[in-house]
Amino acid sequence: MQSDAKTPQEYIDGLPEERKAIISKLRKVILKNLPKGFEEQMNYGMLGYVVPHKLYPPGYHVNPELPLPFIALASQKNHIAFYHSGLYAGRHLKWFEKEWGKHSDKKLNMGKSCVRFRKPEDVTVELLGELCTKITPQEWIDIYEKNLKG
Repeated sequence: MQSDAKTPQEYIDGLPEERKAIISKLRKVILKNLPKGFEEQMNYGMLGYVVPHKLYPPGYHVNPELPLPFIALASQKNHIAFYHSGLYAGRHLKWFEKEWGKHSDKKLNMGKSCVRFRKPEDVTVELLGELCTKITPQEWIDIYEKNLKG
């Protein structure tokens, strides 16, 4: 569900009560663990963590007016979604799948870049926080450009 919120706090304030606490907790963990240079903003109606234009002027190839996306966090109708573009690019995917079993007894529910959690108590906050530390903005730019050319 896309939100019309203009700020991350407005996004959280508009969530159903049962989602506010976990989305707020995840937001804090993401902000604490993301390497310097990424910025938080509303992006595609979700909480977005991007490489800003000041670090990567070309922006997102699909729409260069937008900054280069990296992570997004959303409260969807039937789940909480954590999108990590590095996983989609194959970076740290095997590590994440291996670590999953140490952090959860649930089956990993994942698409190409999206890890889905049906219930707030199922969210693997510590694991997602650790994942956030693994790629710097410059590393993400390098991976992105390599995949664009490939």
